[in-house]
Amino acid sequence: MLKEKVEKALEEIRPYLQADGGNVELVEVTQDGVVKVRLTGACGGCPMSTYTLKMGIEQKLKEAVPQVKSVEQV
Repeated sequence: MLKEKVEKALEEIRPYLQADGGNVELVEVTQDGVVKVRLTGACGGCPMSTYTLKMGIEQKLKEAVPQVKSVEQV
């Protein structure tokens, strides 16, 4: 159920990433609330990807799904 909530929240974030030629792929959601994602396209090699991950994706996921503790890039 947690994974579905995270995926739904990511669907709302994706259009912003896709507008810049990137995307985000959900890899895993651990039982302790760690979301593991893979940034693809332009986001995969962008020097600002860490900022996008922490200040964008992680912040939005925590707002939408309170069980999320952190987001990590794999």
